[in-house]
Amino acid sequence: MKKFRPAAFVAGLSALALTLSGCAPAEELTPTPTATETSTTEEAQLAPLLTVGWNDIVDHFNGSTAAGNNVANSLTDYLTSAGFNYYDNGPGLVRNTDFGTYEIVVEEPLTVQYTINDGVVWSDGTPIDGADMLLAWVSTFGYYKNADDSYLFAHAAPKDNLASKLPTVEGNTLTFEYDVQYVDWELQFGVGVSAHGTVMMAYPEITDAAAAKQALIDAVANGDEEWMAGVADVWNNGYQFSNTPDNPLAYLSSGPYVLEELVEEQYSTHVINPLFDWGPKPQYERITIRQISDSTAAIQAVDNGEVQIASGQPTSDVLALVQALQNAEYASSEEAAYEHIDLSVNNGGPFDPATYGGDAETALKVRQAFLLSIPRNEIIEKLIKPLNPTAKLRTSVLFVPGAEGYDEAEANYEMYLGTDEENRAMAQELLAEAGVSTPIDVEFWYPTGNVRRQQQVELITLSAGQVGFNIVDESEPNWEFTANVFPAVNPHDATIFAWAATSLAVSGDDQYLTLGGPSNWTGYDNATVTELINELNTAVQVEDQLRIRLAIEAELAKDAYNITIFQFPGLTWWDNSVTGVEPSLLVPYYFWNFWDWTPTAG
Repeated sequence: MKKFRPAAFVAGLSALALTLSGCAPAEELTPTPTATETSTTEEAQLAPLLTVGWNDIVDHFNGSTAAGNNVANSLTDYLTSAGFNYYDNGPGLVRNTDFGTYEIVVEEPLTVQYTINDGVVWSDGTPIDGADMLLAWVSTFGYYKNADDSYLFAHAAPKDNLASKLPTVEGNTLTFEYDVQYVDWELQFGVGVSAHGTVMMAYPEITDAAAAKQALIDAVANGDEEWMAGVADVWNNGYQFSNTPDNPLAYLSSGPYVLEELVEEQYSTHVINPLFDWGPKPQYERITIRQISDSTAAIQAVDNGEVQIASGQPTSDVLALVQALQNAEYASSEEAAYEHIDLSVNNGGPFDPATYGGDAETALKVRQAFLLSIPRNEIIEKLIKPLNPTAKLRTSVLFVPGAEGYDEAEANYEMYLGTDEENRAMAQELLAEAGVSTPIDVEFWYPTGNVRRQQQVELITLSAGQVGFNIVDESEPNWEFTANVFPAVNPHDATIFAWAATSLAVSGDDQYLTLGGPSNWTGYDNATVTELINELNTAVQVEDQLRIRLAIEAELAKDAYNITIFQFPGLTWWDNSVTGVEPSLLVPYYFWNFWDWTPTAG
């Protein structure tokens, strides 16, 4: 089945700040492949195979698309891609000058130049150059539109309001001008999928890589939108595979590893790229990512030596099992991800004004009542504090607890800060004021197989039932409501998932807070929020960023947009056969320094 587990914002591709953190259903453990003997002198120095566990595996090789931009895909992308920068676990942004350089060449208007070093090539030996960056540019900045004003390239977070003038391409260099003084320019741009591979898949009659690159440059320069539509179709739809693609153009690598084998919902194996010489080099010839969505099974896999590193959404039972491991170490800390519940306001459900004849005030009270019925305090006490005794509620969309501005943001949600009993009583009063009949059915989605979310929904069902809401379980393993972008309508009334940060970008919230945003699955539309987000794009001063974000938060609270619950507790464990594991709070989490993973001496 085609799986949609969206994840917004992959660092190094664009200034995206969040990624959706999902979980596939539990699967029977399947043996991973055995490493083969190496053949070259250099490869013989590498350890043969490292197997790591994650709750899902890659099924899309273009993580810049709305359909492919999720955590599981980003992990394979991280292993098989190189770029101008990446985050360490500080987190701090590290420039990879072995790959290339970038700089501001003109301050006003903001003009930037990116240059890829000579000798940097795709895994088929084709140089990575300005044509590849041009393809990334037209998709990232939403340069092409369809007749209905949708984007020709279905980018996860297109920024058509930032740069409208075509760039200049000269060999390995691309130079372009921003229309605004964009605050996150250093995170906004990077190389994605290959230009020649995309073109040659779109137009198989073109068999020469250099000719394919030139054809792309010419088509953009000459305004040949019909020809570019064929390229866009492949860019959007030609990189999604559940098993190893037959065409190696679909998984060309610019990084240390190349995909070797993909077996649907079992594992993906990545073998060393012998051409790679423009960044940190790994210590293992192969890395296999094994799909193990059940954390208990992942612990067992590390305990018996089948898997060397694993991570999962912990419960108190999971933590106890990890602590009991005799052959492993672990790290536990908060991650830059937060749990929240979103409400659909355009699907004809209980939170849509259309349900009440267009009465926005009635719909607002119903939304407020439902959010009040979420037993956030009970969830924290029973599910999160056993993992993190100092855990607190997160009551802000845009601010992390403890960060500057958080207290001011939280004040906008004062009505939700009572005890669960007080909140339920207030919710009942709001429903009475609204004059709606109860019980109110709420079609509630969560990912099947995710134990912690299932536990949350059980608590929510009991609490909301006391108020007058009937939770209709619509759990399923696939994130199918995210398959399409606006104007598709989310059939679920409420969804619970997590946004996980992949960068420290200031901007990027337009992806889910503006109508037409690729990850706006709620139908939320607030003109003031849209204006403020556009203003935030150019807010260079920290004090202006704070002011604008607080203003956005006030609007979200006023609209009862959603409710946030907690910051994610992270848990990673690894056996004593490997060293160098250093978890990070940002995606790609413990993968961030895979080149430091080293077999234990002896």
